[in-house]
Amino acid sequence: MELGSREKAILALESRGFPGPGAKERAIREQLGLAPVRYYQLLNALLDDERALRHDPVTVNRLRRVREARRSER
Repeated sequence: MELGSREKAILALESRGFPGPGAKERAIREQLGLAPVRYYQLLNALLDDERALRHDPVTVNRLRRVREARRSER
């Protein structure tokens, strides 16, 4: 089974760079129609989804490393 269009859009947005503070949150609302909190919940779940890893291994592995680093700081 393949990722849905929303999941693909989340990964695509996450692979982009953003120019300044608030730009990413604005893009989340405008492009995906999601509240940032919900976006990050969905993104976190995607990082554990093997379909997401197959779809965009570079982005998923980068975000997994960031998540692990944050967890180990706690």
